[in-house]
Amino acid sequence: MNSHLNAAQREAIQHIHSPLLVIAGAGSGKTRVITHKIAHLIHEEHFKAKQIAAITFTNKAAREMQHRVQSLIKAPLNKGLTVCTFHSLGLQIVKQGYRHLGLRSKFSLFDTEDSLNLLAQCAEKKMMEHAEQLKQTLTQISMWKNSLISPEKLIQDASDEQLYRNALSYQSYQERLQLYNAVDFDDLIRLPNVLFSEHPEELLKWQGKLHYLLVDEYQDTNLSQFALIKHLCGIRQQFTLVGDDDQAIYAWRGAEPKLLQQIQQDFPSLKVVKLEQNYRSKQTILNAANHLIDHNTHIFSKKLWSQHQQGEKVRVIKIDNDTMEARTIIDHIIQHKLHTGSPLHDYAILYRSNHQARPFEQALREANLPYNLSGSTSDFMKTEIKDLAAYLRLMLNPEDDNAFLRCINTPKRELGPKTIEKLTHYARQRETSLLAACLEMGLTQVLPAKTTDVLHEFAQTLMQTADNLSRSDPIECLQIYINTLNYDAHLLENSTSVKQAEKRMENVNHFLNWLYRLLKGTPESKALSFEKAMHRMMLIDILDAQNKNNEEGALVLSTLHAAKGLEFPYVYLIGLEEGILPHENSIANDTIEEERRLMYVGMTRAQDELTISWCEKRKKQGGWYTTEMSRFLSELPDSETVWPNSLSVKAPHIDESLNGHSCFNALKAMLSQEEE
Repeated sequence: MNSHLNAAQREAIQHIHSPLLVIAGAGSGKTRVITHKIAHLIHEEHFKAKQIAAITFTNKAAREMQHRVQSLIKAPLNKGLTVCTFHSLGLQIVKQGYRHLGLRSKFSLFDTEDSLNLLAQCAEKKMMEHAEQLKQTLTQISMWKNSLISPEKLIQDASDEQLYRNALSYQSYQERLQLYNAVDFDDLIRLPNVLFSEHPEELLKWQGKLHYLLVDEYQDTNLSQFALIKHLCGIRQQFTLVGDDDQAIYAWRGAEPKLLQQIQQDFPSLKVVKLEQNYRSKQTILNAANHLIDHNTHIFSKKLWSQHQQGEKVRVIKIDNDTMEARTIIDHIIQHKLHTGSPLHDYAILYRSNHQARPFEQALREANLPYNLSGSTSDFMKTEIKDLAAYLRLMLNPEDDNAFLRCINTPKRELGPKTIEKLTHYARQRETSLLAACLEMGLTQVLPAKTTDVLHEFAQTLMQTADNLSRSDPIECLQIYINTLNYDAHLLENSTSVKQAEKRMENVNHFLNWLYRLLKGTPESKALSFEKAMHRMMLIDILDAQNKNNEEGALVLSTLHAAKGLEFPYVYLIGLEEGILPHENSIANDTIEEERRLMYVGMTRAQDELTISWCEKRKKQGGWYTTEMSRFLSELPDSETVWPNSLSVKAPHIDESLNGHSCFNALKAMLSQEEE
């Protein structure tokens, strides 16, 4: 099994009985090391699969790891193995220890939209009018949670009025979450730490379950995740952390690269193994990337190297403006594809900020080329799906007032804002949920009889359906209830056309079929209870907020952050200008090193060819402004780069008398014929 592994990989796999940190350079086979180490633990070290947990940051990475492990370890030896995200593991811990955390079993998991609405309620502000301020406050609360700082501690230590007000908002937000029997995304890591700190018996139970821990992308962990790792490892200290300080690009969302140093202090017996052989890129690209990242300070120094041939030099091209940048690069991709016969999904255009994609989208549409755009809306984030999910959440957790407010007038029940306001006031006086308030006789004292009848019928039908879910066929129950909503008529009324309404109803049907598969089970997975299916849905909703669309035959447009972990034969890294890369915020805040790491990540996505562009002018707010070339371009080695005046590919079957726009149209026509 280990014959195709290099010496450093074998060393990392075979080291078992003390803490291990693997510094895994880009493209060095870190997933191979993790999966083969799991196989080694089971086959050679005689661990049981259920005693091992492999943790990563995204559902996609977890799925890939699970697939690879299954090819190495056959049933029944792989039974009980945990391969999941930090937040999935946290959810398991919270579900088992919910009583100690002041929760009831059927708690809700709030996504960002839910949290913003809740924060608006706490501050008694309208969401639309104060969206940016609420987002900033929520970001600050998230950072505090990730650093395990309580609102009480903040209130006590507040050094200025603004900090004190934010701390009060944090406290109010947490109290309201508790009232709604809900947790947010950050709580899935924070609450297990609270549980383990305050209830040692729960910690011992989990330490007894997990005897070996493997953590991928360790450089992206925050203090809360780091504390969870330390809790779970316990006195055994049997773990493998895999990371790369040169690819630490998430400080803006709470990641702490310095924890690579902290782990050495907390675990003096830590062994460090470096993976420096790259299996992805040509050596020329690696030389250029190594030279760039050498300008950063390092926790662990390393040099990526490859057995691949040298390859083409890195191209750096100056272009007049961003419109021409898009046209020039798309033109080059068309020519290159025709010359090499490469499929479109071999090409990726990477950029620092989402707005840079717009001229490229326009050029791609003009050329009739299919593309996948990072950051597109996930199916789970579409309005019609979130509407139905609110009903399901309310069935699971009748105290989820956020879900109640979303579905009480979707579809419309002729209940105006004043009615909802009076209902909310009544529920608060009675210290009960909005749904429970709908069933109380006292509500007739504050609302007309006709209105209370509507509210009572809504609550009664929903609660009866929730009760039936556990007593009879949940699929049949849900189908009957959804039919009573007449939701297709609601979509028709609230869509711009019949076609759009039909498309949205199709989205609903896809979602329901997916949910039914969870409830019914498949040959590959057992049936889930309604509660477990809902928790899985809510977690996927958050973790897969971006659509992971890898359609064959489509060029990839992606931010640098979203491209991490991916690789492409031909990469175009655009917009290398001061204020873009490095970003203007990083220049102001003196966080240039993280921006340099971001460029390093972009460069090391390329396997065969790398092209970098910058523009002399960019359009902003209707006018043009002159740019300054990124400092990172001057940090590339002369020996590995070439600065051509234009991008061109010699293709003998193209009429060389054509140029400019005529050439573009001719190439476009030829490409269309080829794809037909």
